[in-house]
Amino acid sequence: MTSRQPHPVSLIGGGPGAWDLITVRGMHALQDAEVILADHLGPTAQLDKLCDISSKQLIDVSKLPYRRQTSQEKINHLLIEHAVAGRSVARLKGGDPYVFGRGFEEYQALLKAGIPVEVIPGVTSAVSVPALAGVPVTQRGVVHAFTVVSGHLPPRHPKSLVNWQALATSGATLSVIMGVKNARAIAQALQEGGLAPTTPVAIMQEGSLSEAREFRCELRDLGEVMAKHHIAPPAVYVIGAVVNL
Repeated sequence: MTSRQPHPVSLIGGGPGAWDLITVRGMHALQDAEVILADHLGPTAQLDKLCDISSKQLIDVSKLPYRRQTSQEKINHLLIEHAVAGRSVARLKGGDPYVFGRGFEEYQALLKAGIPVEVIPGVTSAVSVPALAGVPVTQRGVVHAFTVVSGHLPPRHPKSLVNWQALATSGATLSVIMGVKNARAIAQALQEGGLAPTTPVAIMQEGSLSEAREFRCELRDLGEVMAKHHIAPPAVYVIGAVVNL
């Protein structure tokens, strides 16, 4: 008796949240899948608009900030288990799988197990959510660079790889994701690095969804505004002159 060959796994970027902001290729991969491992971000709550979920096994592998967490090891194990069993597997992630989504770790785990992977890029919230709020991350004559920054670790944290002082003097637009909890510390570090306290900031929560909220402020007031309006993940904030456009 011969064993079944592992089926390729589709590693899909689901976009910023709204179901119709996933790519066409990503939608087709969901339609073809027998098993879907889904995060809480992206179009997970609206999967019924993208495919017939009654015919699929849907596995919730959410990593909720500061709450329920599915370990990366568990996710890797489930991907491999179902693929080795010969099932068509779709791994649905929010945004783009390679933008602070740990997608490449899953890619490496699958390849190590001898399982082929199709990577389907997605629309990252770092640029799409500001765009939906009327904020371009670049603009001719205003700024020629932008940096996407993870704010999940505060400045000066021993495991942080971000040089906040360099970012403060870079002249680039800063798009911060996963930075709600550390917003006050991030604003302080950027000001200590030389970024003007009056630098404009746009805060966007639940971007692309009906629950979307948006606030504007100056960098020096970022922490206070976040607290006053009870901003919670998922949220993106953009720091730079483009906010005033």
